[in-house]
Amino acid sequence: MKHCPYLFRQKLRVDPIIFDDILDQISDHQIFFNQSNNPQLPISIQLAIFLNHAGHYGNAISLEDVAQWAGISVGSVVNCTNCVMIALLDQHDNFVGFPHPDSEDAELAWQYAESKTCPEWRNGILAVEGTTIDLYAKPAHFGETFYDRKSNYSLGCQVFFPPPLMVNN
Repeated sequence: MKHCPYLFRQKLRVDPIIFDDILDQISDHQIFFNQSNNPQLPISIQLAIFLNHAGHYGNAISLEDVAQWAGISVGSVVNCTNCVMIALLDQHDNFVGFPHPDSEDAELAWQYAESKTCPEWRNGILAVEGTTIDLYAKPAHFGETFYDRKSNYSLGCQVFFPPPLMVNN
């Protein structure tokens, strides 16, 4: 069978090499080992089920959809999702971090933020997406850009953390 990275990314929302890296990081976690006579699904399958489930939202996915896709029960989807989530959360510090302010990664991130947003955000390292404020009607200028996933016209609130880390009102 021919490899199709595009289809892999479409379903699991990660490249195959990233999938393999995550798998390597969580494979030895105790959650995947038990003394039961009923063996667990292979860790790679559990990770694929989790990524498929976590990578879609709203009408695009349901427990039943994932179960049908994976050929397992809804309860097994929940169990796989929980097991992988526990393994990932235990590895939080290995997966989530901020680049050093003097690093090339930080500079590339700042350049990207400046090119896509506004120059004032250039030296920040974190923006937290917050609540949306629904608008009464579609704005006259660039109206479609205010249309959100909940089928409303809205503004998104964000908290921005410029160096040093502190919340701006």
